[in-house]
Amino acid sequence: MSRALHPFEELDELDAEAVRSWCARSLDALGREREEIDAINVYPVADGDTGTNLYLTAEAAHQAVEAVFAASAPTPDTAETVRAMAHGALLGARGNSGTILSQLLRGMAGVLADGCDGDHLARALGEAASAARRAVAHPVEGTILTVASAAAGACAAGGGLVDVARNAHDGARTALAATSGQLDVLERAGVVDAGGRGLVTVLGALLETVTGQTPPPAAEAWITPAAPEDCPAGDGPAYEVIYLLEAGDEAVELLRSRLDALGESLVVVGGDGLWNVHVHVDDAGAAVEAGVEAGRPHRIRITHFAADSAAASARGERAQRAVVAVVPGEGLAGLCAEAGATTVRTLPGEQPAGDELLDAIRRAHAREVVLLPNDGDLRQTAAAAAERARAEGIRVALIPTRAAVQGIAALAVHEPDRRFDEDVVAMTAAAGATRYAELAVAERQSFTSAGVCQAGDILGLIEGDVAVIGTDLTETARTVLDRMLSAGGELVTLVVADDTPPALAPDLEAHVRRGYLAVDTTTYHAGAGAPPLLIGVE
Repeated sequence: MSRALHPFEELDELDAEAVRSWCARSLDALGREREEIDAINVYPVADGDTGTNLYLTAEAAHQAVEAVFAASAPTPDTAETVRAMAHGALLGARGNSGTILSQLLRGMAGVLADGCDGDHLARALGEAASAARRAVAHPVEGTILTVASAAAGACAAGGGLVDVARNAHDGARTALAATSGQLDVLERAGVVDAGGRGLVTVLGALLETVTGQTPPPAAEAWITPAAPEDCPAGDGPAYEVIYLLEAGDEAVELLRSRLDALGESLVVVGGDGLWNVHVHVDDAGAAVEAGVEAGRPHRIRITHFAADSAAASARGERAQRAVVAVVPGEGLAGLCAEAGATTVRTLPGEQPAGDELLDAIRRAHAREVVLLPNDGDLRQTAAAAAERARAEGIRVALIPTRAAVQGIAALAVHEPDRRFDEDVVAMTAAAGATRYAELAVAERQSFTSAGVCQAGDILGLIEGDVAVIGTDLTETARTVLDRMLSAGGELVTLVVADDTPPALAPDLEAHVRRGYLAVDTTTYHAGAGAPPLLIGVE
């Protein structure tokens, strides 16, 4: 539990318990104000999720700090605690503002690890503001960056811890009130910057931690939202792409240049080999491919900025319905995102945690959500995430899809305008009518339901069981297809990975045309990180 301060207790220095308390108070405050901050989110994209993204980023920081306390006896030192806070925020950063907040905390941690009195806090806020600006490809005034710089400038002279915290908060509040006059999009909407509003909340939690007193509100009369038709239309890039990246400094510099040419709202934060990448683009696949070339991307999240959802979000409303799909490979993630789904990307051997699925449900920002886990092993995790989302008032239907091809079939018949129950029934029927298979390469000798396989053998799995063992990818795929089509079928779906031989899909399409005249074939490219071949038969 976080420590509870006496109402008039003041601190001269931040210790580990105080940092822990700051994290908890920031999370609580952002939780209370999340919907209000979402409601004024019109820049850089009016998608109504800045408050939610800041809350999730703060939640990740808080959880990292709690984990350090749970693992330390009796308590961790202050340096370890502030580093955990920053690292947790980096791993869990969400959205544009959440990513910038994680860099602000990282910048602060670098100084606070050496000392946590007033002078160190002043220097930490200065380094945080500078680090955040360096992380943003094209800094814009009237945003969270402006508020961070103002906070740092207001306390630059240093002094006691309480004075520094109060001056930083006052400076941030003053700067926040001025943001509506610095960006036309904010002035037209009649609001202040949502990211800056969240930062004032975090600094207010810090002030409460060191004084024991509730800080003044972030701003008075800060929200007078314009009529929906006066809010910005949001004709920017179609997708938000976020991923963690393991890469060296030189590779990241090249990545920045490439992503900057691809899109906008580029923020790359982190260091020491681990980075959080955020960008808005029209070509989501190209943004992920750039990360693959730079290093090892994971926890990839692609969100489609649907025009109707953005307009609803700009008014603080949720969309009526959304689909969340778990998919292997950035190509499938892009395909599903184009169909309007919020995606959670998986890598071989890595399944998303329940928190990631819950985060995706929240990011979908809808009253009703259809969840497609696309993996039989994910069913329990997905069910738990759905239950947690229901507790937050979101209506969630879990369709127990066991493979990506079943998810594609379900998404193909999704109609958000019909009744929720009817839509779920239709999607469930489409998924259930799709038999699935997968080709994989055996990693070692083992016993299977089709006999003993050796390392390097090609395994043909039908409905999750090994049905064919072969030595040639194409021949094994043909055998699997023939076995599946022996029971009938109207449509074959092939999903191929980047490292699959380019001739495989055309060969299989020709094989189906020759032997099964009434069967159509469609092919999708899964991109990197997917199994060599996925097959669906409807």
